[in-house]
Order: sequence, then structure tokens, then C-alpha cells
Amino acid sequence: MLKKLDTLFFLSLRIGCLAILFAGCFMVYRNYQILKQVHSFDATVDQALVENGISEYKDLALSIIFTESKGKGEDPMQSSESYTGEIGQITTPTQSITQGVAFLAQAIQRSKEQKTDIWTAVQAYNYGLDYIDYVAKRGGENTVELAESYSKDILSPQLGNQDRQQYRYYAWRSFLYNGGYLYHNGGNMFYADLVKTNQWKIKLSNCIFES
Repeated sequence: MLKKLDTLFFLSLRIGCLAILFAGCFMVYRNYQILKQVHSFDATVDQALVENGISEYKDLALSIIFTESKGKGEDPMQSSESYTGEIGQITTPTQSITQGVAFLAQAIQRSKEQKTDIWTAVQAYNYGLDYIDYVAKRGGENTVELAESYSKDILSPQLGNQDRQQYRYYAWRSFLYNGGYLYHNGGNMFYADLVKTNQWKIKLSNCIFES
């Protein structure tokens, strides 16, 4: 009986290890494909960064592309709203990146003027530039708590969610923080952290994809 239990235990352990290995290999392959697609915009991003005087923020711009679209579609930086105020008005990746980097440059400039950290500027890419002023009056450093309060009390009601209704958001950060929720019309309070994680991936991949 004990021998059978030992056999079952080691069999289960082996299956578990194989499952973890398979999942790990899948995640590595998936991230490789995403990074390859994101880096296909290297030259376009470089040009836009130079035009806006923020060449040192290439990894950050690529990380935003990773976060916003994984490099897919005609609007990889999801910059249509900052360009026209409406979704779906960008028709080419070049137009998207030109507008997205220009808006990022505005956020970085205002962040410097208000003496906030760079992650406030990144969160403002998702929330809008007024978020920088909000953080500047509350310590100058972006946190998930500040991002949540802005989403709940300002952005979400401003865009029509007066009742502060929430919806399910399936991401591990969200589950650990509040059980997995965001506010309707309130942007993503975890945006800066997502970009930060993806910037780490971009930095690791630079030696593979940059010519």
C-alpha cells in the first residue's frame, strides 16, 4: 500500500513538474513573439523620440507599446483619444507612435515641472495630464493608492460613472490589491506598474532585437 502511495506521489510530482515546465516554456515563447513584434517599431519610435527631444526614453516608449497593444493593430500606442478625443481615429502605426510619443513627451515635461516621479508621467499616459497635478499635491510620487483614489473620485465620475461602479479585472496585481476590480471609465490604476514590468522585459530583449 505504501509503495503504491509512493508511486502515485512521485507520478503526480513528475506530472506537476512537467506542467510547470510546459507553462514556463509557453510564457517564454509568447513573450518572445510579443517582444519581436514590439521591436519591429524600433526605427519609428527612434524617430519620434528624437523629434520630441526624449531619446533617452526609448525603453519606456516600447514598454508602453507592449502594455497597450503588444504591438498589434493600427494603433499600437492607443493614442487616438489623446489625438482626437475619440477611439479609432488612428489609421497607421506610424501615426499612432508619432502621437503617442508626443503625448508621452508632454507628460514627462509636465512631470518634471511639477517635480513628480517618472511613473506619475507614465500613469498620466493612461489617465491624462491632470493626474500629474493631482500627484504633485500629494507627495509627488505615483502609488497604486493615489492612482486608485484618482480613478475612483475624479476620472471615473468625470466620465460618467457617478455611482463608482466596478468591473472584474483579471490580473494578479489586481487580485492581490483589491480582489480583482477596476472602476468603469476610470482607466487602469495598475498601469504604471504594468509598464514597469514590461520595461524590464524590453531591457532584457534589447540585446536580441536591436541591430
